[in-house]
Amino acid sequence: MENTLLIDKTLRSGQKVNFAGNVVILGDINPGAEVVAAGSIIVLGTVRGVVHAGADGFKKAVVLAFRLLPTQLRIADHITRPPEDEEITKDNFSPEIALIKDGMVVIESYEGNLGKLLK
Repeated sequence: MENTLLIDKTLRSGQKVNFAGNVVILGDINPGAEVVAAGSIIVLGTVRGVVHAGADGFKKAVVLAFRLLPTQLRIADHITRPPEDEEITKDNFSPEIALIKDGMVVIESYEGNLGKLLK
């Protein structure tokens, strides 16, 4: 994906972003907010709303955030339920990434190169 939209605020309930590329958010996605992107979605904050990466069928899209607690998370035509909430401390904090592996959406800790995700 060549095009990337940068949003420098938290998205509140009722707000919706739909973009034909990657979306980077400097803030949170609150419950009731929705982000739909043809590419990947990167959130420098917490996801509590609805996110749909790869909305045009791009299965290599990912969702990356400091914390993933979405009401719904989709990548291409795959959908997943919210992960179990666990207490985060400074000792176990790690950004989280959702991606398709073996035909299903998985969420795991992310320690890679952020720049490579937007290509």
